[in-house]
Amino acid sequence: MTALDRLSVDAIVADVQSRRRGAADVMNDVIQRLDYYDTIQPAIWISRFDAAALRAAATRVDERLARSELLPLAGVPFAVKDNIDVVGLDTTAACPTFSYTPPRSATVIERLVAAGAIPVGKTNLDQFATGLNGTRSPYGVPRNAYNRAWVSGGSSSGSAVAVAAGLVAFALGTDTAGSGRIPAAFNHLVGFKPTRGRWSSRGLVPACRTLDCITVFAGTADDAGLVDDMIAGFDREDGFSRAFDDARRGRRRIGIPRADQRPWFGDIESDFLYETGLAGLDAELVEIDMTPLNEAARLLYNGPWVAERTAALQDLLRDDPEAIHPVVRTIVEQGHTYSAVDAFEAQYRLADLARVAEAMWTEVDLLALPTAPTSYRVAEMLAAPIALNANLGAYTNFVNLLDMAAIAVPAGQYQSGVGFGITLMGPAGSDRSLIDAAKTLFPAPAVQPPLDLEGRMETVKLAVVGAHLKDMPLHWQLTSRDARFVGEAKTAPAYRLYAMADSVPPKPALVHSGDGAPIALEIYELDMAAFGSFVADVPPPLAIGTVTLEDGSLVKGFVAEPRAMTDAEDITALGGWRAYVAR
Repeated sequence: MTALDRLSVDAIVADVQSRRRGAADVMNDVIQRLDYYDTIQPAIWISRFDAAALRAAATRVDERLARSELLPLAGVPFAVKDNIDVVGLDTTAACPTFSYTPPRSATVIERLVAAGAIPVGKTNLDQFATGLNGTRSPYGVPRNAYNRAWVSGGSSSGSAVAVAAGLVAFALGTDTAGSGRIPAAFNHLVGFKPTRGRWSSRGLVPACRTLDCITVFAGTADDAGLVDDMIAGFDREDGFSRAFDDARRGRRRIGIPRADQRPWFGDIESDFLYETGLAGLDAELVEIDMTPLNEAARLLYNGPWVAERTAALQDLLRDDPEAIHPVVRTIVEQGHTYSAVDAFEAQYRLADLARVAEAMWTEVDLLALPTAPTSYRVAEMLAAPIALNANLGAYTNFVNLLDMAAIAVPAGQYQSGVGFGITLMGPAGSDRSLIDAAKTLFPAPAVQPPLDLEGRMETVKLAVVGAHLKDMPLHWQLTSRDARFVGEAKTAPAYRLYAMADSVPPKPALVHSGDGAPIALEIYELDMAAFGSFVADVPPPLAIGTVTLEDGSLVKGFVAEPRAMTDAEDITALGGWRAYVAR
């Protein structure tokens, strides 16, 4: 089987420039990876250069090096979201009817190719970059690289998966409301969204032209920085381009949302992962009021900025509306309901909110927010595509409106294998400070999680405290379902344990309590179907709920109804059921 380890920009450049490997050797390896992963997820690509063209491009890089050209990205393969122009490949924005053949590559592509990087192909996306989940494309659904039952994130779905799967060393995406950050989080990647105008947007199909940013997905913040070195810079051909001085900022004070302003949409695992990520930061954490940021976010889709998307698609909406994905069409048609008066009033309100946000930077040096509040399965997203997509943008929608730079970094993973991320944000022009902060605050993990290459089985971890422990009378109910022993553990010191009266066989009741103690337990892992059948066999007054472990993590486990306490003996002091049985 072809190895799909992550590709590194820095490592490839070092090899090619030192002639340890030629760019042609790197490309031959990439072609094998592409062919293999096509058998797993062909939907991540919309178009690609053929093998002969890729080998020819790599040979040209080797020839340039032989002429002593300085190529900072020599031989580095990269992917491009298919709303960015690349000569030789049509631009579709995931809409076949919209497709056109660009006469020239986007400025960012020209700069990367000049530096020796090699574009491999165009990646799938939520059509017209409208979505944060990756399911809104007629070219198929790119799924999460680590659990294909879950969304990859969007709209830059294919770009994120291409990097995560080890097909390219980096990929370009775009970001208007979080499209360059959500997919990074879900796929254990770094997603760098520069300040608006830092990277040229000439050659980009607009979503909201005043807000759009081209972004990069990479395995590390170092790699993202190398790409920024090549792309950043003023472009006279882009009316929204700006020049920046790259002033560095300190990182002594990091802003985080108040505890009552952290929407998780019922996902307590996200809450735990965020707290765990913050606990490791060597900085002063300062709670901030998210109210003005959240109000700005609402302007994006619940205000006249949606009309900017309508403006970008007005010809297609008028001439061939059926060519637009039905969910995307539902969203962009809303722009017709806003007037010019609405647009000006919203601009005035945004200016007021921007002043409040500017004042925030006198209190903190940067923000560290969850990249996304939760994650969803593909089936769930398809069942409720607008509501669930809106949830994903809870911490991202305001960033471009308030002229911030941002970098999403890996910060843990869900039990599903899907990645969890934290995004560092700063004011306009703080881009290099954020990249530096990402390197030091969230260094890249030494080992990446395993890719989902064969269809990852959905599993559930279950904590047992009594008759289902190993060598106890009901343990067979686990072994008969092929439960895998994970390990021994203890609950948080917030539970009491009771020996229930007249229970056959004898069983305990675990009860959450304000004056509890750690209780010994065992953790097993079952596939979803086995877990469901196990729960169906649990008799009252016991039930399966969520148990907090000593390290703060959460697993499913036995809990009890109040009637379980009738005539029960409190055995909390013994620390666990085995000690009670031994007594």
